[in-house]
Amino acid sequence: MANDRPRHVLITGATRGLGKALAEYSVARGDLVSTTGRGHLVRLHESRHRHYQSDVSDEAAVAALFEQIRHDVGYLDALVNNAGAASMNLIALTPASVLRSVMAVNFDGTFLSSRAALRLLKAAPSPRIVNVSSVAVPLRLPGEAAYAAAKSAVETFTRIAAREFASFGITCNAIGPSPIKTDLVAGVPRASMSRLMSQQALARWAEAADFINVVEFFLSPQSAMVTGQIIYLGGVG
Repeated sequence: MANDRPRHVLITGATRGLGKALAEYSVARGDLVSTTGRGHLVRLHESRHRHYQSDVSDEAAVAALFEQIRHDVGYLDALVNNAGAASMNLIALTPASVLRSVMAVNFDGTFLSSRAALRLLKAAPSPRIVNVSSVAVPLRLPGEAAYAAAKSAVETFTRIAAREFASFGITCNAIGPSPIKTDLVAGVPRASMSRLMSQQALARWAEAADFINVVEFFLSPQSAMVTGQIIYLGGVG
């Protein structure tokens, strides 16, 4: 963070759940925070928070979003690609339209936002990209093929982006949250969640604070040598 300005963090998918919790934390610590989502988010701070309604899976919308951020703020220090969509269906019961939607939000959104952010991030003193994956990738649970495949794509993108963006000083890492009580898992049967958590070393629900702690580690200026890494919560992998 430069001495003469606050750290500017952009968080996608921030109208609820982990994205909103991270936005609230970042505003409270004094960051300048921009959030995106398909829905509306009540302003978290009069001068340190801006919300943009945007669809991260739409290339034109993403380009317009970053042009607006460039106009409104002029700089960007960190991008957190949190926007996600899940579908808990067996492969035989998953329509192609659902598959495309899950992949578009999770992977396309991460790819398009990261690409569009490069212009602003390259000028930052400690530029960071943090992508959100899931423990669904290493656990390979039945019923999560589309979601886990989309998040696997996010992880591969993270590792390649870490190499491609290294010459700009941009680090790119990912976090795979274990189950946290958000809207994303609200419709998942309790028995399924219990089976999932039984495969963790820490067989319990995580908290938003656990997620925020890892994100903040990745964003720290002291983490300049940490890139291309995937950290899962709960002790899986």
